[in-house]
Amino acid sequence: MINGVCRDVPTSLSHGYPLFSRGRFMRTGKDRVRLVSAGQQLTISGIDIRPGTIMCADADGVVAVPPACAERVAEVAERIEQAESQIVAAVRAGSTLRQARERFGYHNLQSRRS
Repeated sequence: MINGVCRDVPTSLSHGYPLFSRGRFMRTGKDRVRLVSAGQQLTISGIDIRPGTIMCADADGVVAVPPACAERVAEVAERIEQAESQIVAAVRAGSTLRQARERFGYHNLQSRRS
């Protein structure tokens, strides 16, 4: 993960190298970018990242999960995934998206109370 921009994204992805950044830029970081530290706490966009923090990323973004919260986050994510599958099936069977979301409590899964 890069808290900045990078280049050569298609090449990296074609080799199966997972690359997540804030954007793309054609200029290389060679002779301009340097490592300041490793294995230390840092803050990105107001989020504290400590050693041991679980980082999950995909094309939509990045999530930082403190180890103490990992089990709870995984449980909620699994419930959301299950509800989304049920919603898709209900819509394919003729339900409206709104009705299906209400039926499977989708909004409640997306709140801080879940």
